[in-house]
Amino acid sequence: MVVVDAQFIEPYTVDLAVQRKPAVANLNGNFTIIDVSGNMMFKIKDTLFSFHDRHILYDANEKPVLTFKKKNMSAHDRWNVYWGESNNDQQIIFSTVSNHMIQFKTHVKVFLANKTSGTDDCDFTIKGKWSKKNCKIYMGDSSTIIAQMDKMQPPANNDKFMVTISPKVDYAFVVALIAIIDAMETQSTTAGNAVTAGGVEGATGSIVENIITGLFS
Repeated sequence: MVVVDAQFIEPYTVDLAVQRKPAVANLNGNFTIIDVSGNMMFKIKDTLFSFHDRHILYDANEKPVLTFKKKNMSAHDRWNVYWGESNNDQQIIFSTVSNHMIQFKTHVKVFLANKTSGTDDCDFTIKGKWSKKNCKIYMGDSSTIIAQMDKMQPPANNDKFMVTISPKVDYAFVVALIAIIDAMETQSTTAGNAVTAGGVEGATGSIVENIITGLFS
């Protein structure tokens, strides 16, 4: 199953460890991905001050493999993925779509570049709960799992976890999906906190207003 490149496919199960570095200055931390032998496989770096929340996936030799960025002004939470460092819509490899900006469970659909209509069936589906680092990637809407996340054993912090990828599945593609889910969920959490804070502020304002009205009535 080639999505990015055949060089990222093995005939056996691939286990990768994903480490999300601590956030700096309220920006998402970068990712590093290593194999079971401790060899560096990929790095994901954020592009600072990017209008489209742009991220780049590099291989172990610092060669850009993919660029993914959020599509602004979209009815859904959509991310497009491009070859190398491109952001040309003619070079989209695949897109991800989440119907809800704020959700308690992860449910993301993945469409390859040949899918142009919103009515097309998705090629892959991501389901689970990101906060528990328990997500699975399925073929289409089927029950066939091609990759799944698991917490480290013994348990580590939420910024480090394992990913098991089925034989003959493009693991660069899987790594990119994980990074996109993280970006989606981070934004969703931020939006939820903003809504909660706004509700508290609004309620507090109403209480103060009622008190003042009572004093001068």
